[in-house]
Amino acid sequence: MVGDAHLHELGEILKARRAELSPRTVGLPDTGGRRVPGLRREEVALLAAISTDYYTRLEQGRIQPSRSVLAALAHVLRMSERQRDHLFELAGRRRARQRRPAAQQVHPQLLRLLDDLTVSPGVVIGRRMDILAWNPSATALFTDFAKVPESRRNCVRILFTDPSMRTLYADWRAVARDCVSHLRMEAAKHPEDPQLISLVGELSVEDSDFGRWWGSRHSPSRRAGVKRFHHPVVGELVLDWDTLVCGGDPDQELVVWTAEPGTPSYDGLRALASRAPGRPRRAHGWSGP
Repeated sequence: MVGDAHLHELGEILKARRAELSPRTVGLPDTGGRRVPGLRREEVALLAAISTDYYTRLEQGRIQPSRSVLAALAHVLRMSERQRDHLFELAGRRRARQRRPAAQQVHPQLLRLLDDLTVSPGVVIGRRMDILAWNPSATALFTDFAKVPESRRNCVRILFTDPSMRTLYADWRAVARDCVSHLRMEAAKHPEDPQLISLVGELSVEDSDFGRWWGSRHSPSRRAGVKRFHHPVVGELVLDWDTLVCGGDPDQELVVWTAEPGTPSYDGLRALASRAPGRPRRAHGWSGP
């Protein structure tokens, strides 16, 4: 059990560090009109994807934060390694000493599966829901992923920041909430991943729905189901989707969208496939063997 004195000191450290930073140092616009220097409580809470009330109680030394919240706050407040260690020590939490994971390379078996998908769109998703590979049909259905900078080629980021996604999906809000739930599962597995923390903070600032859904307790994400699309070229599509987890790397999964042969949706997929010749693509600009 962490003593009140330690929690009080933790709160004072958060408050002091908040006062040392300007909005621009954390990627926020500086609108001026501040009575005191530094960040506001609500700004720190927004970037860390927690409620302002929760953060206020942290500064007041009234609650013991979780490891994931501590990691997010340490990242948002640009703390040094020594400062992070002290923060975790005061909270009575053990800080996970994880090596920075190497950049993921799409598994060869998943690439072969993508190569065999001539009609059905397929995408390989990695850690943080980054897009590792895709086939021509996926480009035709969603967007040209090759034109998205690799550092921003992420399912959730594209879903929330590309306006075309909101018209492509017939029920964008349901799809988006499921993606937020899936991303929360990723955060639970990698609570101190700085790129994931940055992604959550960025989307919390840019989209109020994301921030609200991240803080809610939505049902766990699904691995299969049905999605409806309003495609600008082929019209309405009703597609089944399923997920295959890679046995060689559980942090990679292949998501495939299919339709029953003979249905209008299948004909629509065939029409899209005919407009998108080529081979599967993956990060770093690779295209086929």
